[in-house]
Amino acid sequence: MRAARCTHHGPPDGLEVVELDDLEPGPGEVLVRVHAAAVNFPDVLLVADRYQVSAPTPFTPGSEFAGVVAALGPGVSGPPVGAPVAGAVLTGAFAEQVVVPVEGLRPVPDGLDMVHAAAFHVTYATAYHCLVTVGRGTAGEWAAVLGAAGGVGTAAVDIATRLGIRVVAAASSRERLAVARTLGAEAGVDYVREDLKTRIRELTGGDGVHLVVDPVGGDHAEAALRALRRGGRFVTVGYADGRIPRIPLNLVLLKDAVVRGFEIRMLRRYAPDAVAAGDRELARLVRDGMRPLVSRVHPLAEVASALTDVAERRTTGKVVIDLTGSA
Repeated sequence: MRAARCTHHGPPDGLEVVELDDLEPGPGEVLVRVHAAAVNFPDVLLVADRYQVSAPTPFTPGSEFAGVVAALGPGVSGPPVGAPVAGAVLTGAFAEQVVVPVEGLRPVPDGLDMVHAAAFHVTYATAYHCLVTVGRGTAGEWAAVLGAAGGVGTAAVDIATRLGIRVVAAASSRERLAVARTLGAEAGVDYVREDLKTRIRELTGGDGVHLVVDPVGGDHAEAALRALRRGGRFVTVGYADGRIPRIPLNLVLLKDAVVRGFEIRMLRRYAPDAVAAGDRELARLVRDGMRPLVSRVHPLAEVASALTDVAERRTTGKVVIDLTGSA
């Protein structure tokens, strides 16, 4: 099988596409023939050895995929061979085959092709749980979404709008804000050219937002926290800026604010009922027409440039690697 390999940690341009032996599923595992795999910012961090956990080299990066079941390991009764499935792993998805524990797979929601199925679950589940499960967002409230043209950002704008939450999108250019507006954002802040805290307050009538979803970090995190109204909620979900913010705790005290972190693997481990409820709601939204924004599809041979574009924030929505050879 063909696979992208990281033989040493560093920038994505060190990745190579090589031939490896075919995989076989072990007990409790399923072999999936991968049709498409989405690029996520943590993939970039894992290649650079800057993620919360380290992946020893050599390894195949890639965390989010869609494909069809090719074989079942001992003790596994389903899904049947040939069934379309999607799933997530820490590493291994940028390959023609991936082996995953059966509990890590889910059916492809009706209405999604393989490219959109690969781009869907990680970012949309992350966005949903940031907004609802952790962020406690409700219809009629204001939410500020940072990095609103990225993968998690576009998903958060899309879901929030469909749930009746009013969105202030924050992004690094007018062009990126225009992407968020197509997904339903009511207002936007170009945080390169405008003061984030001041503009959010102006756009929400002076009171600020009820909720912040922040996959960016850096200096923008504190500015967004300052734009919360009293009793608001701030959800930190990633650091695409490359810098982990240091928040003055007196701001949390004075605003009576709630600051929560979100990491999807931990939610799956400790709150499986919340995960199941989120999956049902996301499936409903897909049936109602929701689709992830996929801006680029690359063949496996271009995996290094695809990760570089995501690392340098030159993309909007999701970037997908086509493993079928049709891209």
